[in-house]
Amino acid sequence: MEERNAQVGIITFHCSNNYGAMLQAYGLKRFLNDKGIGTQIVRYEPPYMTGRHWWIPYAPIQGLKGRVWGLFNMLNGFLAHMRVRQDFSRQRANMERFRRAYLLEPGQPKALSVRGLRKLSYRYYIVGSDQIWNPVITCGLRKAYFGAFPARGKEKVISYAASFGGASIPDRYDEDFSRLVRHVDALSVREEDAIPYVKKRYGGEVCAVLDPVFFLDRETWQQAEKAPDIKGYILLYVTEGNRRMAEYAGKLANEKNLSVVEVRAGLQGVDQGFDLDVTAGPAEFLGYIHHADYVVTNSFHAVAFSIIFQKRFLAFAHSSLSARLQNVLRIHVLEDKICWEGDGGDIDADVDWEAVERRTVEATAASGEFLLRSLGRG
Repeated sequence: MEERNAQVGIITFHCSNNYGAMLQAYGLKRFLNDKGIGTQIVRYEPPYMTGRHWWIPYAPIQGLKGRVWGLFNMLNGFLAHMRVRQDFSRQRANMERFRRAYLLEPGQPKALSVRGLRKLSYRYYIVGSDQIWNPVITCGLRKAYFGAFPARGKEKVISYAASFGGASIPDRYDEDFSRLVRHVDALSVREEDAIPYVKKRYGGEVCAVLDPVFFLDRETWQQAEKAPDIKGYILLYVTEGNRRMAEYAGKLANEKNLSVVEVRAGLQGVDQGFDLDVTAGPAEFLGYIHHADYVVTNSFHAVAFSIIFQKRFLAFAHSSLSARLQNVLRIHVLEDKICWEGDGGDIDADVDWEAVERRTVEATAASGEFLLRSLGRG
């Protein structure tokens, strides 16, 4: 009933076939609906976001060189998808199944451009979380992700855990960011390291909040998971190829007499002969983490769910997107779980999970307070 009378619309990356993007969207929506605040995911699904998941992938790239490179990538992407067409089709189906079950409402209108958002009638717009302010992902900074559009009845724009993926964005976007961020009425970011950059251009109060996947407890996430058939395995979840991480997983598997299940975000990886699943959707991703003996990853959300499910895990630093990994590990006093150089850390080291859970509760309480206060419910 609350969703049918929704006053809050979330503009985020729900249309991206990415585990973290969809799971954080569900965490935020479910949290607000459980608080009695009617909330929907806004079906803002522009081609520059959905196109990368088409059979012939598409992304708008400026300039002649960009267009030539874009055509090259489209051809390569199509050929890659055709080589694994059954698996690619199955993964798309698993992604869409989760999206329909947990994120969207029947009959919701779809907006392909910011113009389509003007017809909506939500009172409050939440932009985020996720890397909605990363111009590499969104092909430039976009008005929609700042709430910079007129709409009937719009009263307030709130950014929740908005992210650049790092501490800042390239200088050439400074002017656009300064102009667009003025449309945000209450502002929070996901990484503490990003606060100085945002505050300098925003002028108002800026705080760091926790990723919304932490709003839901492990029992709630279990309801959304699909358990794998396999048992006795190490989950290797890869967001960028890392030979050292792959070799560590293989070494650990030999020591523990376990198999390795590898899941990838995209096509990047280092082939080590592991059991590779390229068909998993968000439900399968949750199941893999929950039922793994160990988790080895360079993914923020795989680390987040390893914390939620209290798994033995080790995080390897991402080449450019480790700020949020550091941040979430610092909040939970698990800094020794990230591996920068040399050998991996001690994945079997004891963790005081009761203390970790208390820190999650404290951090989510402060984050939820910001959100509810911004919605006039605090």
